[in-house]
Amino acid sequence: MTLKCAHCGLVNFAADQTCRRCGASLLPGDLIVPVETEKERGFGRRLLWVFGTTLTLLFVYFVSLLVTSEGLDVDERRTVAGAIAVVKQTGFSNEAFVLGSLVTYRRTDNWWNAYMGHQDAYAATNFPFEVVTLYPGFFIFAVDDTERAAILLHESYHLFGAGEEAALQGVWLEKQRLGWTADQYNQTKVWKNTKEWTTGSLPGLFRCGTDGHSDCVQ
Repeated sequence: MTLKCAHCGLVNFAADQTCRRCGASLLPGDLIVPVETEKERGFGRRLLWVFGTTLTLLFVYFVSLLVTSEGLDVDERRTVAGAIAVVKQTGFSNEAFVLGSLVTYRRTDNWWNAYMGHQDAYAATNFPFEVVTLYPGFFIFAVDDTERAAILLHESYHLFGAGEEAALQGVWLEKQRLGWTADQYNQTKVWKNTKEWTTGSLPGLFRCGTDGHSDCVQ
């Protein structure tokens, strides 16, 4: 005599009390408790393999960004810390936390940035690896910590996954709060560049005033 398992269909010996394949009870009147089958276990193993492989590839990619670029020197790290302090003091606490605690800063292009190109950017972000490259203009052309804070605030939008247009809009809308105002900075290179890039991407922010060409966030 044999007993066929009602759960997985395996034919067991009559003396068996549980299924040799899935472990379900073969006793009359017992409720069949769903048990993980070999197929389910195989799927779980494949899923873990895919997950582990993905993490490994991401880690290798992250390391490749670091080994193909140079880190900041002591003075540059001090400069960045001053700019982050301005970001935090002006109320951007979440952005300051990410910029100060989760970001790996570099001073030269990694292989991916070199491949993509950065034109006249002051910084570049590799999302989601939270690697920020600061180009010479960040240290040379920004006139003080407030202006460098504006650049880092821009990059913080990328660190959260936002695109270039959203980053430009965010900084331009928040520039007063940051203390980066036209009265003090409208003649600096960073201000002029940022205004030019923002005007090109978001012309609607500059259609105010009697002439229809003034800054709507002034």
